[in-house]
Amino acid sequence: MIRMVEDVKNDVKGAEKKDAHKKTSTDSEHGKKEEKKVSRHADKKEEPKPKKQTKTSTKRHRKKSKRKKQVKVVVVRGKRKEAIARATIKEGKGRVRINSYALDAIDDPILREVIREPILIASDVAPNVDISVNVRGGGPMGQAQAARNAIALGLYTYTGNEELKARFLERDRFMLIEDSRRVEPKKYLGPKARARKQKSYR
Repeated sequence: MIRMVEDVKNDVKGAEKKDAHKKTSTDSEHGKKEEKKVSRHADKKEEPKPKKQTKTSTKRHRKKSKRKKQVKVVVVRGKRKEAIARATIKEGKGRVRINSYALDAIDDPILREVIREPILIASDVAPNVDISVNVRGGGPMGQAQAARNAIALGLYTYTGNEELKARFLERDRFMLIEDSRRVEPKKYLGPKARARKQKSYR
């Protein structure tokens, strides 16, 4: 009987020891988990996440890095009667276009030579530039003279050469200056501005 009581006591003590060991192990594990949670939050606070680069920022960077070489462009106006011409001159291979057509495509040889006159005078500059002219209003000769005025003024503005200016003025001052002359309007009692009916007496 005494041995049975002692065995029961030993069993109770062993069970109590096991319970105590389990409690301590669970407490230690719980403490470790809390420490891990705290350490994770601390890491998050200490090390902020790096910002992701957006597509716009990379595109802007590319645009800045790939800057094109600036090209000198000159836009000049020329006028004659009711016609207005705007010439654009930039670095090129000597191409001349009038209203998006090549100069050689103009059928009338007189109009073609009127437009080509400043190009022939500035033969040292013209082969190195492209000339594009837009002409509106007026008749064929007025448009040709307006284009001539715009091309000559544009070539002088593009180069800034005083010798070229002197050559243009020597040939015709209206190459560089807009012609202010206009057609006189028709009056009553006549077919033209100044013509009148004639009356003869014997």
